[in-house]
Amino acid sequence: MNNNLFADRMSIAHKSFIREILKVTEDSNIISFAGGLPNPAFFPVKEIAEAAAKILETDGGNVLQYSSTEGYLPLRKYIAERYFLKNGLKIDPDQILITNGSQQGLDLIGKVFLNKGDRVIMESPGYLGAIQAFSMYEPIFESVSMLDDGIDIDMLEKTVRDKRIKLVYTVPTFQNPSGITYSTKKRKDVANILEKHDIILIEDNPYYELRFAGEDLPLIRNFLEDNSILLGSFSKTISPGLRLGWICTTNEIMEKIIIAKQASDLHSNYLAQRIAYQYLIDNDIDEHIVKIRDAYKIRRDLMVSMISEHFPEEIEFTKPEGGMFLWITLPEKISSLDLFEYAIKENVAFVPGNPFYVNGGGNNTLRLNFSNSDEEQIEIGIKRLANIITKYFP
Repeated sequence: MNNNLFADRMSIAHKSFIREILKVTEDSNIISFAGGLPNPAFFPVKEIAEAAAKILETDGGNVLQYSSTEGYLPLRKYIAERYFLKNGLKIDPDQILITNGSQQGLDLIGKVFLNKGDRVIMESPGYLGAIQAFSMYEPIFESVSMLDDGIDIDMLEKTVRDKRIKLVYTVPTFQNPSGITYSTKKRKDVANILEKHDIILIEDNPYYELRFAGEDLPLIRNFLEDNSILLGSFSKTISPGLRLGWICTTNEIMEKIIIAKQASDLHSNYLAQRIAYQYLIDNDIDEHIVKIRDAYKIRRDLMVSMISEHFPEEIEFTKPEGGMFLWITLPEKISSLDLFEYAIKENVAFVPGNPFYVNGGGNNTLRLNFSNSDEEQIEIGIKRLANIITKYFP
């Protein structure tokens, strides 16, 4: 086929690096710390089955029909009420749009805001799914480094001052890929800078409820309302297979995003929305989340202790207070891509860090997922990685 038939943007679009790695890890013999996967042992299978049966029996004709673009109103009301209870935010349900996972939210934001050559600030390292979604619209990415307590504020302010920035993308709580959480001061500083320069903030928040240490922190949205787009998801608290996320934003922005969504898919899976809502009103979601938190804490603690015991002392790593990931920084002489090749031969996998850096770098970094492995796998897998590092990179 003549490649000239494809749109120009496809020449710079690439397959998801992580999805390609996951193909390599499908072998059941491989211990994989690569995927960003919730642990299926904690999916509420029975309760979801009961919710699905109930709505099909009582309202089957409606739940299998087309629905509104914005999404099922009782579900949007539930999300709005939870924002008030958990974060003190007063949000109108009309400021919430149900999406096919938060990944669709990123695509719709790119479609609504980005022209070719527009500048987008990404955390460095930054979430690969956002990089891939925005790349389709051919922006120029500007990197701002992550520090131990969040984004580098001085670097952010300088970049905003020197460049014509349109969007800033953040994952401020248990960041993917690093596990880092912004301090409250950094959240206020980000809000003040963006408000002053009239820049749109995208606050992606899929892990916020997965805190198993420390205290809950305010959202950046608590300090910045007008130029804020807040993304949420049920993927980490109920099930990623439902493919339900949401966008929460101002009426002015929402109007444009609804138009973009209507052109994309008319509306998100209505059956899944109704099942999720029935599950939420019939069950205690907070009790369910506590079980997930407790389980992930055990896995995080074990992975941290195993790394501390078995990895060389010069290797640095984050100790997240929640979420699903921790971040490894190897000595400069060690390439994580080279390490990955050796690791696969020893049946253990992770994600090399380089793809998380939009402007290069991170060759000696890698991401580990602790949520989707059991304790035995974590013990064996970390020992294998330690042995590989010692053997091939003395």
